[in-house]
Amino acid sequence: MKIKCIAIDDEPLAVKKIATYIQQTPFLELVAECRSAMEAMIIMNNNDIQLLFIDINMPEINGMEFVKSLTSRPFIVFTTAYSEYAVEGFQVDAVDYLLKPISFSSFLKAANKVKDLIELSTNSQKEGGKILVSHLFVKSDYKLIRIELDDIKYIESQHEYIQIHLISGKPVMTKLSMKAMEDQLPSDKFMRVQRSFIVNLSKISVIERNRIVFDGKVYIPVSEQYKEKFQAFVDRNFV
Repeated sequence: MKIKCIAIDDEPLAVKKIATYIQQTPFLELVAECRSAMEAMIIMNNNDIQLLFIDINMPEINGMEFVKSLTSRPFIVFTTAYSEYAVEGFQVDAVDYLLKPISFSSFLKAANKVKDLIELSTNSQKEGGKILVSHLFVKSDYKLIRIELDDIKYIESQHEYIQIHLISGKPVMTKLSMKAMEDQLPSDKFMRVQRSFIVNLSKISVIERNRIVFDGKVYIPVSEQYKEKFQAFVDRNFV
C-alpha cells in the first residue's frame, strides 16, 4: 500500500523536484503537483490524501495558513528556504521541515518518518478484534521518538504535557493529553489508576496500602474512581 501525496509549491522547478522525489520513493504515490494551496484543496476534496509536501511562501494563502485552516490534516512536511518558520511548523504538528535546496536523502528521511507513523496503525497485527502494537511514536523536542511499550513503567500527567517514565533511560516529555495516550495504549496491558497516572500492569511488582510502588521510591495511589477495576486486576493475578 502506497502513501498518497501532493507536492505543493508555486515555483515550477521546486514542485517538479519534490514530485520527482515522490516518484522515486517506492512507498509513495504522487496524486498531484499543485502550484497553490487552493489548487491542492480541490484535489484533497476528491482524493484521500495522506501526506502533503508543502512550501510555506506562496501567493494568496501561504502554506502555513493553509495547514492551519484544515480541520482534518494529513501528515505535513514543510519545504521552504526560510528557517525561521521551523518552530511554527512543529506547532501545527508537522512531521518534518525541509530547507531548500532539498536533497533526496533528507526528503527520504522525512518520508520514512511518515511511513513509520502510518505503519503504527496500518501494519499492526490484529487479534480478537484488538489492534496489537509493540511501540508508539511521540513528538518530543521537535523529534519523533520511538518508544517500546514494554519499556514504559508509568505515564504521568504534567499539565498540558505527559511524562513517559521508561525502564531504559530518562523520561520522555510530550504534549499530549492523558485521554489521548490512554486511547493509544492496549487496555489489557495498561491501566489508568488515577487522573494523573497510567501504569504498565506488567511492571508492577509492589502494591502497598492501595498504592503502586515503583523503584521503592515512587508511590502512586489508586483513586476511588479506578479502585474497583484495579482490584479486579489484582484478584485475577492473586495466588
